Amino acid sequence: MTGALGAIRQTAYVVADIEAEMRRWVEELGVGPWFYVERAAFRDYVHRGVRSDPHVSIALANSGPHQIELIQQRCATPTMYAEFTEAGRSGLHHVAFWTAEFDARLAELVALGYAVGQSGAVGADGRFAYLVHPARPDDIVELSETGGRKGRFFEHVAEAARSWDGTDPIRRL
Repeated sequence: MTGALGAIRQTAYVVADIEAEMRRWVEELGVGPWFYVERAAFRDYVHRGVRSDPHVSIALANSGPHQIELIQQRCATPTMYAEFTEAGRSGLHHVAFWTAEFDARLAELVALGYAVGQSGAVGADGRFAYLVHPARPDDIVELSETGGRKGRFFEHVAEAARSWDGTDPIRRL
């Protein structure tokens, strides 16, 4: 059974060396190609109520219909990624649900007791929010708006994985 938010569409890992991790996923696990952005172009980024502009590198690839995201923060700006690494952790950081009905799904999660830890946008129709529930503060859920350009890009990543022949495993954007 799939819940009201639909299926989990993405699993995200916070890593210390994103380029080494992309190579590991390709060489050991056969996942690729990776679409790599050295500095994500966030808009309206807010962490725990404070606006900021972190330098974060992101890489995306699919394994079947499921998207894998690798994240490396490259600055000391407060973020949930920095909180994670400052606690001595690396690896699985959050799972993401995708939606074209961002406001309605966000309201549903807030009504269930979730609080927004950080939020922002990538492009015009690419809002995101990382949410935590006070009963499970280490379990982070991302709600990601996938209308417009961001949704089309996610489909491009999935299609590239479906037809990937192993060449050009890391594609810098």
